[in-house]
Amino acid sequence: MFKNLGNMGALLKQAQDMQKKMGDLQSEMEKTIVEGSAGGGAVMITATAKGVLKTIKIDPSLLNPAEQEILEDLIVSAVNDARVKGEAAMNGEMEKITGGLNLPAGFKMPF
Repeated sequence: MFKNLGNMGALLKQAQDMQKKMGDLQSEMEKTIVEGSAGGGAVMITATAKGVLKTIKIDPSLLNPAEQEILEDLIVSAVNDARVKGEAAMNGEMEKITGGLNLPAGFKMPF
C-alpha cells in the first residue's frame, strides 16, 4: 500500500531543493547586470537581469532638440534589448536548475 512513498519523499526533496535554487537564482539575477544598446551604441543602458534600469548613456551628438523623437525611440529600444538579454540569462539559469525535471513546454515559474 505504501510502496511508492519513498518515491514521493524523493520528489518532495527534489522540489524543496529546486525551490531553494530558484530563490537563490532570483537573488543572483537582481545582482546580474546586463547591457542594452541601440543606434550602433549611441544609446547604452545597464539594467539588472530582472529588468531594473540602472544607467542610461547617450552619445552627445544625439542631444539635438530636433532629434528628440529619435532619441526617445532609441532609449526604448535599448531598454528592451537589455530586458531580452536579462530574460535569456534567467532562462539559461532556470534550465540548469530544472534540467532534471520533466516540466511541460511553456511552463513558467512564478517570477
